[in-house]
Formats: sequence, C-alpha cells, structure tokens
Amino acid sequence: MAVKKKVRALPLPVPADRRRFRHRLLSWYRRHGRDLPWRKTDDPYHILVSEIMLQQTQVDRVLPKYAEWLAKYPSMAVLASAPEQEVTETWYPLGYNIRPRRLQSIAREAVASYGGELPSDEATLLSFKGIGAYTAGAIRSFAFRERAAILDTNVARVLFRVFVAKGDPKSPSMKRHLWTLSETLVPSRHVFDFNQALMDFGAMVCVARNPKCLVCPMARSCRAYPFTPDT
Repeated sequence: MAVKKKVRALPLPVPADRRRFRHRLLSWYRRHGRDLPWRKTDDPYHILVSEIMLQQTQVDRVLPKYAEWLAKYPSMAVLASAPEQEVTETWYPLGYNIRPRRLQSIAREAVASYGGELPSDEATLLSFKGIGAYTAGAIRSFAFRERAAILDTNVARVLFRVFVAKGDPKSPSMKRHLWTLSETLVPSRHVFDFNQALMDFGAMVCVARNPKCLVCPMARSCRAYPFTPDT
C-alpha cells in the first residue's frame, strides 16, 4: 500500500514583513496609482460592471465602454429588464460575450431576490452565478470597504514573486497558498487602497514579462529578485 506523502505547508510572512510590504505598496500607490472612474464610486453595481468588464480585457479598452454602459444601464433594474440582444450588442467590442449575459443574469437575480441591490456578505455574493471568489472580494472591499482578500492574475504574480518564488504558481496547492497569503496581508485599514494597489503594482511594475525590478520598491525583500524568465 502506497504511503501518501505529506505536503509541508508554505510559510507565511511574519508580522514585520507584512507591515513592511503594506507600507511600501501603499507609498508607491499614492504616488503612482492609476486614476480610474470605478475608483471614484462605492456603488456595488458600478464596481461589478467594472470587474466583469476587466476580465481578460485591458483597462484602456474598458474605459469608454464602462461610461457608455452605465449611461445606458444605470441600475440593476434597468439592466435586468433590457432585451438580451441589445445588451450583447451594447457590450461590443469587448468580446467574450458570455460576460454581458452573466452580468444581466446577476442583475435579474438581484432584482428578484434582493431589491435590485448586491448584498455585502461573501456567501450570498458567491451564490450568484458569475461571481467567483475574486469578484466577491473585489465587491466587498471596493464597494463595502470590508476587509476582504482578492487574487487575480496580477495579484497572484506579485505575491508569488515577492514571497514564494519557487514551485508552480499555477498549481492548485499554490493557488490556495496565495489566497491565504492575500488574506494574511490585507490590512484592517485602507483595504480599498491596498487591494487597488496590488492590482496596479502587478499591471505597472511587476508585469509578466520584463518587470521593472530596478525601480521596484519591493526589490530588497523580493524572493524572485533579480527576476529571470525561469523564475
């Protein structure tokens, strides 16, 4: 009978390292963070629209469509009652047309069960088809200012490089560890800025190819520094 090998849990950063990371990240964000329209609202519907649009789509393509969409569908109720074909056509040219259908489905469920509003608790948000762990965390932290972790592609890359740097970043066990790491790092204050900063940092400095290591405020403590393509 084969003996199942026990996998040792990866360590989490100690409190001093967490504080240092938060401080450096927030300091960078206050100087370099992007000025984006969905960062000027706490409307859960507006946050949801931005998050669905940003899935697999670059920010510069989303910006004009975000404004157009909210002008045409300013609330969950308006979106829920719109003709499905019209909704898909309005989404053009963002692509991945399952996304507008998911968005309208969420709107219809919110209207039918929650008075046209998105709830703030994680379990209920996750019960909506089309809202996963990342989107639920984004809504909770950006709209409701709750202490909630996020983990998208950019955030996972930053956390893996800075705190891990070894192993397969795409494996299920590593993804679970990165979620735990993200949850550990979320501060009790400035949650909105911290999570937005993580995404900006991954999009602007700790990019997939040719990261800007020479100007990175995390370089001194980054386990992947200096970055090589095999890291």
